[in-house]
Formats: sequence, structure tokens, C-alpha cells
Amino acid sequence: MLDPRKLRLLRELSRRGTIAAVAEALTFTASAVSQQLSALEREAGLPLLERTGRTVVLTPAGRVLVEHAGAVLESLERAEAALAATRTGPAGPLRIGAFPTAARALLPEALTILGEEHPGLEPMVAEIDPADVSAALRAGTLDVALVHEYDFVPPVVDDSVETRPLLTEPMYLTTRSTLEEASLDPWLVSTPGTLCHTMTVRACQAAGFEPRVRHHIDDFDTVLLLAAAGQGVALVPRLAAASPPEGVRLTRVEIQRRTLIAFRRGYGEHPALSPFTAALRKSTARATQAGGHG
Repeated sequence: MLDPRKLRLLRELSRRGTIAAVAEALTFTASAVSQQLSALEREAGLPLLERTGRTVVLTPAGRVLVEHAGAVLESLERAEAALAATRTGPAGPLRIGAFPTAARALLPEALTILGEEHPGLEPMVAEIDPADVSAALRAGTLDVALVHEYDFVPPVVDDSVETRPLLTEPMYLTTRSTLEEASLDPWLVSTPGTLCHTMTVRACQAAGFEPRVRHHIDDFDTVLLLAAAGQGVALVPRLAAASPPEGVRLTRVEIQRRTLIAFRRGYGEHPALSPFTAALRKSTARATQAGGHG
């Protein structure tokens, strides 16, 4: 009988490439991961890994097993969700990941609603960039997360994750009326490797220029304050642009940001997900009605 915990390690190895990376992601030692994978090979009765020095690659049998691992782990997730549903009500920890704007604009009221309606739940929030969410969900360090997608940027989650739409919002350009007008200005962009950074760079490229980056800032409130101080131009989403500082003019551009609720495949029927989603939708409706630029 194949151990699903070991299947999870094999799947992570196929995605991360090295035993060391798997160990770091799942808070194991590299030795423990290696021992578990060796045990999985004995259970399978076939070699699953080819080791050449420090390099490890999957054998054909290993790749076949990875193809089936997703379905096995999804079924177990559904079973755990069904078991949790036999309780009298949603209870226990709910580990939530969110990007900074959502953590500030959407989660406080959502968590208040959740606490009033389902006091048995214990929400635990961690800020995380959407690019890191799939790995955190697979590793089990998060149960559910808010991610965003932009025009010009491909979807960030992988096939181990399901999503449900939450919010679509426009983007705004600070100071200038069009992207083309901002081609010679200094730019305020997010940290390289984040979705926000990629979106800004590709939007500028689509307008025919490479942005001249002066500052790397991830917090949109700080971005707006720096824009007010004449430090550059930037693209900001509606949730971050509800109350711009004095002196910042915002112009809507033809770019959208979509916020999604993401969770592991099979987790969709867990009794904690539905009340969290409902509370989140209420807080999102109020946040979008409260103001901002149309």
C-alpha cells in the first residue's frame, strides 16, 4: 500500500527539483525526505528516482506515480472535509494567506463577521505573495488564500489549486493621463519576482517603452505617498486608491486586477470554507461600495 504522505513528497520533488528544496518547504530534514522517498520506492516495488551525484530525477515509474498522486491527495482532502463536516459546526484553525492590499482592505471586516457567526473557528492570517500561494497550499501551511491576477500576467496558481472569483477591480495611473505620457518618468514598482512588478513592466512594454524604475515598493499606501512627493509614477488598484493623498491625481487605465479565493483541490467542501467565503464576500461588497474611483 502506497503511503499518501510519501506521495506528497514525491509530488513536491517533481515540482521543486531537489530534495533540499522539498525539505525546506515542508520543514523536514533532507535526510528525512530522502528516507521517506526510499521507503516509497520499496512500497512501489520499482525505482522512482535516479541519483547522479547530488542530482535526483524521476524515473518513468516516478513520473507515472506523480501523475496519479494529485488525484489520490485530492480524494484524501475530500475525505477530511467530509469528516470535518460531521462536527456540530465549523471549528478549529483556519490558516489564511493574503496579499497586503486584501489583508488591509478586506480581511479585518471579514474576520469580524466570521467571529460573530462562527466563534469556533480560529482564523490565522499570514501575508504572502500570490506567486508563493500554490506551494504553501500544497505544503499544508495554508488552508485558503487570496490571490490576484492581472492583465498581461498569466495565472499564478498551478493545477493543484482550485479558485473562486471574488473581485474584479480597475487599475489607476498616478499623475499622468496615459501610460505613453509616463514613458520618460521615473517609476515606482514592486519587488522583482512579484506579480505586481511583472504587471507594471509588461503594461509599460505594451505601451511601447521600458519603465525607468527608481523605487521598489510593495505597499501601495507607500507608493501613493511617494507619488505625492514627486518620486515617480505608478499603477495602483482600486482597493488601494480609495483615499489617495493630496496632490495625487489618478487616471483609470484599461488594466484589471482579479482577486480569487484559492484552496487545495478537494478542500472545497470543507465546512470552514463556506462561512469564510461568505464573510469575505460581505466585506468585499462593503469595501467596493464605500468609495474609490469609478
